[in-house]
Amino acid sequence: MAASAETITIPDQSNNSDWTVVLPRRGKQRKNLPKLRNQEEQRAWSPTDQASDTVRESKLLQKMQICIEKVQSSQFYQTLVDDLGTMPALEFLNRVLASEPNMGMVIYGIGSIENYENPRLQLSLAILMKRKFGWIGSLEVFDPILSATECRVMESFGCSVLSENEQGRRCAQKPTLFFMPHCEVNLYNNLLQENWTVELLNHVVLFGNSFETYEEFVSEFKGSQLVDSAKYVLATRKFTSEIKIKTLSDDYFGAFHSSSWQFFSPVSPTELQFTEF
Repeated sequence: MAASAETITIPDQSNNSDWTVVLPRRGKQRKNLPKLRNQEEQRAWSPTDQASDTVRESKLLQKMQICIEKVQSSQFYQTLVDDLGTMPALEFLNRVLASEPNMGMVIYGIGSIENYENPRLQLSLAILMKRKFGWIGSLEVFDPILSATECRVMESFGCSVLSENEQGRRCAQKPTLFFMPHCEVNLYNNLLQENWTVELLNHVVLFGNSFETYEEFVSEFKGSQLVDSAKYVLATRKFTSEIKIKTLSDDYFGAFHSSSWQFFSPVSPTELQFTEF
């Protein structure tokens, strides 16, 4: 999520069968293309750099504090908070919560908060939402590139860093908010596949890339390999309510452009059957 991407297709040098279509990160006039990568198995994970570095931690803590304060005082954040307190977002959230007092937040693919501002902005928003809304419970986070320093700083802000790379395959047995801005499409696809029942999908709230944009891309480029790699993403469109995030300022465009809230509301197993795209 951190780096800007200008190319359309690049090979993955670690595996000749992998390939990636990259979402542009710069320029509002560019077409938002989805990012793809082949599925990998879940596996145990820990940072490769285990050494404690108090100087790095102190500097990163300061960066995060500054970023949190920046987001909290922004019109972008105030607008997002206001939108969540009005219809239809409030109705959707109450439906997902049902009788539960809160929902956990799972953050996938946050990127390096030490090296890039956009991941710091994204994590700052998640932390502020946790502080603001009583309906958000635990806050779990994962990205395979996280350093030990970044993990410790995240933990100081109340995050639990996962010790397993779930590849997005978290089963939402209870209401869960998945916070995934600018993640690769295969993570969204894995998440939806893992929860492909009426009951489980009704437990999921997703903050991430616009599924409408994926659908438009497929319509424009017939035969795209996106169809196979985003099978579940595309299949949700018939029972998904999408609320777009207003970035309002160039300060937040890089971190949140083309982002949306996705609420899923299938009512019958027949809606989960696949059609051709």
